[in-house]
Amino acid sequence: MTTYAALLRGINVGGRRLPMADLRGLLEGLGYGDVRTYLQSGNAVFTSAGRDEQGIADDLADALAEHCGFRVDVLVRGHAYLRAVADACPFPAAELEGRQLHVTYLSEPLDADRFAHLDQDAYLPEAFRLGDRALYLYTPDGLGRSKLAEALAKPGPYRGAIATSRNWNTVVKLVEMTRG
Repeated sequence: MTTYAALLRGINVGGRRLPMADLRGLLEGLGYGDVRTYLQSGNAVFTSAGRDEQGIADDLADALAEHCGFRVDVLVRGHAYLRAVADACPFPAAELEGRQLHVTYLSEPLDADRFAHLDQDAYLPEAFRLGDRALYLYTPDGLGRSKLAEALAKPGPYRGAIATSRNWNTVVKLVEMTRG
């Protein structure tokens, strides 16, 4: 058995409502075990035997579309990957508040050239760094006030990739919950 986290993009924001009890029920209905959710923003942890991450993500996205009536982007990642992303953080996570540090999980690796149009110095002290299918974002005043986050959210850098962000507190909690 492998423990996974499903990261849903854009749930319970902008009118795209999904009760976490429904998400748990969908995952259980697909045959996954030990299903738990975290917060109301589309984080679920569960166990599975013999399935790959993309297959699970596709099945869950299809089930969500049927249940909700709208398409939901889904990323599924195992504990080893989530732990590696947390361990590779290029910012001093232990010294920061959870609201100051975010990880955008990506469906594929992104080349730094996609971000060449951004003059990072213009956004200091805010900063971002690319990792393994992840983008780390440091926003000392929080995400809501971040000009860099606003620039990164514009169409372009993520084109063709699924991207969903979590604050550092959620990153750490998902590592803990998928420990197995």
